[in-house]
Amino acid sequence: MNFSVFIVSFFTWLLLTWSIDIQEVIMGLIVSVVVSMVFRKYYNIRFDGKFFVRLFKFLFIYIPVFIWEMVKANLDVASRVIAPDMRLKPGFVKVRTEMKTDVGKLMLANSITLTPGTITFDISDDELYVHWIDVAGTDEQSKHLFYGRLERVLKGVFE
Repeated sequence: MNFSVFIVSFFTWLLLTWSIDIQEVIMGLIVSVVVSMVFRKYYNIRFDGKFFVRLFKFLFIYIPVFIWEMVKANLDVASRVIAPDMRLKPGFVKVRTEMKTDVGKLMLANSITLTPGTITFDISDDELYVHWIDVAGTDEQSKHLFYGRLERVLKGVFE
């Protein structure tokens, strides 16, 4: 059993149930033990000195940036729905990322997918394959305008 995975699973259970009922707590303990035993080979979560700094950066820097990017993307897609005569240039692009960790790449891919008008459909080494509703350009600078801010913040959290 990986104790770190157990702790993360148990506190996630407690946060999601919002209950202090003893039956819920016992069930959370049982589920957390099972999860930590099943995933001990796959997840290597360690609580080091940087964990709380990374958690702080994630909650108070990344989440507001992500929400702002999502609001902008929602407004963009909504304006395209309201004014259907706007030119669309949908397409698939290959985006190079500087993220080194698998978790960082996954978070960047999920962040891109969660913003309306985009979907990440593949990750290969240091490249993400993304479908955009309106491809501004295929050069690295125009791609970086789209995902660069999210990538910078996520690098500060995961690397």
